Amino acid sequence: MRYILALVALWLFGGCSDEKKVRYDGEMLIEQKCAMCHNLKMPPDTYEDEKAPPMMAVVFHLKDFMKITMDEEKFSKFIPFVQDYVINPSKEKSYCDKESLESYGVMPSQKGNVTEDELEAIATYMYDFYDQQKYLKQMQAKAAFDALPKGEQIARKNGCFNCHSFEKKGVGPSFAMIAKQNAKEIKDTIANGSHGKWEGFHVMMPAFKSHLTQEHILILQQWIQKDAFGKQETKPVKNRVETPWKVKNDI
Repeated sequence: MRYILALVALWLFGGCSDEKKVRYDGEMLIEQKCAMCHNLKMPPDTYEDEKAPPMMAVVFHLKDFMKITMDEEKFSKFIPFVQDYVINPSKEKSYCDKESLESYGVMPSQKGNVTEDELEAIATYMYDFYDQQKYLKQMQAKAAFDALPKGEQIARKNGCFNCHSFEKKGVGPSFAMIAKQNAKEIKDTIANGSHGKWEGFHVMMPAFKSHLTQEHILILQQWIQKDAFGKQETKPVKNRVETPWKVKNDI
């Protein structure tokens, strides 16, 4: 009996002293610790007074100069380098080209501002998020979206295809059906919404006057009546702009 109690005591005290490793959120940490100097967007915006190179450029540059060819090297090369360099930066350790070093300088040490475990989470997120294949797909999608007529861009950005399509009826009437209405009525419906105007369609269309300018409403109306009318259904072109609203019965 004493033996059993001793084992239980050891298990209890041992369990209490066994600290669980904290799991850090790399995305949240990179916003908190890095965004003051580095542009985190992919692709990045450009500014005249940049304090540091965009994070995408940093990651692509490191992967290239470290000759990383396999994801396994994330742990053996990439993460250890970031952990060391951020705390103990130097010109000798840097992979930056001479021009970049002259422009940005060597980053200041972040010792005391970020821990080694936090840097592991940040470096892991950097490696996974700033992926060249992912970037290429984004650029291809952006190029396809930019090639669309302006009216279709507005329609896709604002969720019009959640309820409408070119020829087929869905939650709402098709663009082919809408195109038969007069221009004034189409613009008024886009701006102020509608309910019960179309027999057989029961979902209320929201007003878009707070989302679209008068110019955008005009462009959308002209696109519906000129470009969208009679257009064949195609695979949707995705864009990175979230729709401001969605009905329950998305199509």
